[in-house]
Amino acid sequence: MTIAVEKVLYTARATANGGRDGKVATDDGKLDVVVAPPAEMGGTGNGTNPEQLFAAGYAACFHSALKVVARKARLDVDGSTVTAEVGIGPIDGGAGYGLEVALVVSLPGLDTPTAEDLVAKAHQVCPYSNATRGNIKVDLEVA
Repeated sequence: MTIAVEKVLYTARATANGGRDGKVATDDGKLDVVVAPPAEMGGTGNGTNPEQLFAAGYAACFHSALKVVARKARLDVDGSTVTAEVGIGPIDGGAGYGLEVALVVSLPGLDTPTAEDLVAKAHQVCPYSNATRGNIKVDLEVA
């Protein structure tokens, strides 16, 4: 099932050259980074990599979604954090590569059932979660 956006509110544009061993920049100049494969994948590690960029985006987006659902529930999530771990590895017997994600959410001051409920609701709101649902494994953990 394809999810259609009703109205585009913002469009980000980034251009890559050199693939995993090159450069990525946004058209507004706010992001301009060297990318390099990590040492674990045979690269130099002398730059960021697409998985780090994806992890940063997913963590920030999920945290915003968490704050939205907490505000609606009149719950205080000050001091909360979201850590995204993005793994890459071979799939289909090495025919290609795939991703998996673990989101580790810290919600100090909330009991476990309330925290788990907020995380589940944020997972329904977050655009990254909606984009990945059914496509890659995403584990949610309340720390």
